[in-house]
Amino acid sequence: MLSLARSIIARPALARTFAAPSGIASLHTLPDLPYPYNALEPYISGQIMELHHKKHHQTYVNGLNAAEESYAKAPSVKQQIALQSALKFNGGGHINHSLFWKNLAPTSEGGGKLADGLLKSAIERDFGSIENFKTKFNAATAAIQGSGWGWLGYNPATKKLEIVTTANQDPLLSHAPIIGVDIWEHAFYLQYKNVKPDYLNAIWNVINFKEAESRLAEAQK
Repeated sequence: MLSLARSIIARPALARTFAAPSGIASLHTLPDLPYPYNALEPYISGQIMELHHKKHHQTYVNGLNAAEESYAKAPSVKQQIALQSALKFNGGGHINHSLFWKNLAPTSEGGGKLADGLLKSAIERDFGSIENFKTKFNAATAAIQGSGWGWLGYNPATKKLEIVTTANQDPLLSHAPIIGVDIWEHAFYLQYKNVKPDYLNAIWNVINFKEAESRLAEAQK
């Protein structure tokens, strides 16, 4: 996931190599959810999940494919530069949401349950306790002005877990993403209205800590 982000944003010239030629199926497609739309209820409604996945994520996929095709056909460097914001926004939206769906799991499948192991030990080491971590994460994420994402990331330089936020659809490039929470209104407004703290408190009940732990293990290799 992190390498894909770097390919799209840090080295946009690669878009020319991977862009789908005209008349050929688009390179990027909407991934299937690993659970039904209503599987995260009552914490995230089925209506939100369906709109979020089918409408919003699909829009980023479509935008990314269009931007890559335009980039590949751009006749000048100036026009390629003009496409960078579209590549970053739509590419980031696709990367972030692809990670987000796997970041969640129904309670019947272990969502919200953090077992003893690598991730729990690392959180307790770096934040003092699980509850202290959640409190700090929610405060930092709720404080985002406008739209963005809250992250638990692994810093390869310090070898520690850190809370980071990104604006809009910017992907996390400074850290390996372990847990990401979408704080755009489309992720919660139909159910929680403008009360972001209620959404942030609820989402911990469906966080896929097993997936997060596997990302941490991979990041530490």
